[in-house]
Amino acid sequence: MNSPAPSKSASAHPLDALTGGAFSAPTSGERTARIREWLTTSPSLEQMSDVFKELSHRDRGASKPLKEKLDELKRQKSQEQIAVEWAAKAQAMLDQARLNLADALAWQRDAARAGAPLSREPLSGLKQALGERVKAIEDLQHRVQVEREAAVLIAQRIEVLSTKPWKEAQASAPSLSADVSHWQEQVAGLTEDPQWSSVEAKFPTMLDASRSQLQLVWEAFAAALDQTVAADADPQAPLPAVPVWADELRLARGQDVSVAAEKNNQNTQAAQEKRARAGAEIDKALTVLERELAEGHGKATPKAAADVRGLLKTHGRLVSAELEARAHAALSQAGELEGWQRWRADQLREELVAKAEGLLRAPEGQRLGGRKMQETLRSLREQWKTTDQGGQANHALWKRFDEACTEAHKVVETWLAQVRQQAEVHKAQRLAIIDELKAWAELHAASTDWKAQVRELHRFSERWREAGHLSEKAFAELQPAWKDVMHKAHAPLEAAQAESTARRRALIDEAVALGSAPQLRIDAVKALQQRWQAEAHAVPLERKHEQKLWEAFRQPIDDAFARKSSEREKAVTALSAHDQRVLDASRALEAASASGDAQRIREAMQSLELALAGQADAAASKAEAVSQPPAAQAEVATDSTTEQSAETVASGEPAEDMAAQDSEADVKPAPAAPASPPKKVVAVRGDDRPGMKKAEPAARDGRRGDRPDGRRDGPGMGRADARGRGPGASSPWREEREPRGPRLGDAAFRAQRQAIEAAQMSLRKLAAQAHGEVLTQLMTAWEQRDAEQLPTAQALGPRVNASSRNAWVSALAKNAGPLHAEVLLRLEIAAEVPTPAEHLSERRMLQLQLLTRKHAAAPAETWVEDVASVLASRFDAAAARRLQTVLKSLLKR
Repeated sequence: MNSPAPSKSASAHPLDALTGGAFSAPTSGERTARIREWLTTSPSLEQMSDVFKELSHRDRGASKPLKEKLDELKRQKSQEQIAVEWAAKAQAMLDQARLNLADALAWQRDAARAGAPLSREPLSGLKQALGERVKAIEDLQHRVQVEREAAVLIAQRIEVLSTKPWKEAQASAPSLSADVSHWQEQVAGLTEDPQWSSVEAKFPTMLDASRSQLQLVWEAFAAALDQTVAADADPQAPLPAVPVWADELRLARGQDVSVAAEKNNQNTQAAQEKRARAGAEIDKALTVLERELAEGHGKATPKAAADVRGLLKTHGRLVSAELEARAHAALSQAGELEGWQRWRADQLREELVAKAEGLLRAPEGQRLGGRKMQETLRSLREQWKTTDQGGQANHALWKRFDEACTEAHKVVETWLAQVRQQAEVHKAQRLAIIDELKAWAELHAASTDWKAQVRELHRFSERWREAGHLSEKAFAELQPAWKDVMHKAHAPLEAAQAESTARRRALIDEAVALGSAPQLRIDAVKALQQRWQAEAHAVPLERKHEQKLWEAFRQPIDDAFARKSSEREKAVTALSAHDQRVLDASRALEAASASGDAQRIREAMQSLELALAGQADAAASKAEAVSQPPAAQAEVATDSTTEQSAETVASGEPAEDMAAQDSEADVKPAPAAPASPPKKVVAVRGDDRPGMKKAEPAARDGRRGDRPDGRRDGPGMGRADARGRGPGASSPWREEREPRGPRLGDAAFRAQRQAIEAAQMSLRKLAAQAHGEVLTQLMTAWEQRDAEQLPTAQALGPRVNASSRNAWVSALAKNAGPLHAEVLLRLEIAAEVPTPAEHLSERRMLQLQLLTRKHAAAPAETWVEDVASVLASRFDAAAARRLQTVLKSLLKR
């Protein structure tokens, strides 16, 4: 009978039905899949929030799609709010009668920085509307500049006509009047444009000035022309103020022009001076422009050209034709240069636009970080400003460049937000450290464990140093508080260190007094050093300060010990005759070791041994005594006898004993009494243990029981007898001991030890070299089968005698036969050297066979015959290497 299925209602989650079974799914993958399916049904924000709140505690992986969806909704909501805000700002600017160009251009940049979705409505439409209005305003300002230039040209035409005959001016007046009227209509159209109120303030002023100036010039020209026409019709009418037209009318009336000429002379002189000044000014400006054109300067050329153009407008009628032609040629060349500069500037701008757009198209792993992106954007904008200087702006490229930089600046804004967040965390962390240091200072105010306090304060300093980066302003705010708290925490320690420093200076004064004393007291020095160490362990100081105090404390004591050592060295400096002989022998041995002559080294070592034993001194004394005459020798003997008598008196021995000794010394010693014959052995105990038989003397190893009476000093000898101060002979065991030479000084001892070590090393090197040469000669004799090249028996070493060498010579004299492999194996077994890997199995088999041969000679006993067998065979390089390895070991033993 099947058991009923468990009820799901008891364990089902309330949100399980809503999410399509996401809470009851057995695996994380199924829960994630069901959550994704549920999200396709577009649930409400409240439902997604509830499901995420419950599911995130159970399965974070399954709740990840929910979190992404909620984050996306939050981001969209945030962007919608930002879009509404920036749309209101844009609409407000569009609704204004007067639009500020700077505000309109900055709106797009600031909106992009704030994260507003400029590519979606309504911001995209507002962005386009603002762009169109900005373009209309810029076009209107450009038209104002064009009309201003046109007004200047019309005024120049009027001035030129005033220098022509009046009838020619009268003929050109209708067309000129039409141009002036047309210009005024164009200006009126500009002022009636809807965007006229949004242009910059300088343009209306500029246009009004041009209008008034042109109106004045035209009215003066028309009045002078009317007056000229009236004077031509009526001879009594006044002449016009235009000199050329007045002279022309005088000639037509037949009047004398001399008076007018005199009057005009003055005017002409003034005019000439005015023309000279104008020509000088234009020539100077023109020279600057030509120099800039020749040098190819791009930035200064437009300004120089504008100066020349302005001077031509002001003094155009006073300039000579030659200078005017020169100026027009330079201006045309400058115009070409400016055109090239605009082309080059546009090229540079396009490169900067490509760089700015490339920042966004870079792969994910190669994109610049926040700080690097900020520096790059700043550099690009500075380059753009440099490009704009001295040339006309390109608004289309600027918009592309600004949009790319604004989009790339989002990375900088994200980084800045992270930096601000980290700065807040670091600031909170530093404030926590300050509070913790305050609590620690209050807790340890009465503590005297200064070392622990130094460690803790150093740990606080390290934590403050590693607490993260802060801005200069925030750090300047926190640093005074930190220094104040740290100073208060250091106050008890600094007071203890000041007291310790005073105590140590007192110890330094005591050390100075102790070191300057005539007699250095070692116990007082040790006690003073112990007090210093106790003070140093109790209160730690700053390392450099403590080192200076320690050096000041140690210096007088070191000077005292150095003074004592120098005195001792002065006493020891004078070497004894024995030390000098040992030093000379050591130097001779070093020279022999450097020569590489083994015989000389051995002779020098023997001389050094004699010098160490003091025999060289005795030999030298004996030689001196022999060289003296007999009378001097007798005197020396008498002196020695006198010295012995003085020593005897000093030791307290009676004179009678001394005389008895002298008399005994003169008498020849009596022969020793014959030993009594041994007793006949009647019975012997049947003990056959070693040493227990009476016929075999027990072995003695030199211990206490080996002596007849079991004492170390021999039979019948007390301690005084053993020392040679009592009756009887001295101890034979002490006589067997090798006599020592006189005691050496430190310098002589070290010199002889180093010389002996160097000599032994040189002998070992020479022996190894000689051994290698012997083996090489032996291998050469075998290869060439030349017995004469075989080394001598003495060169082969003590293990090869003359008969063995003769056997090897005979082997070389025979005809070469085949080599038995067993011979080389026996040699390798005898020398206990390794066998090549390919012959290991044969060696093991031979070793097993040798174990079965009970009465056969071992390889170590027959190696000389085996070598002869090898030498009798044919030479083989591999066998030669094996034989050389064997002989290298056997000939050294």
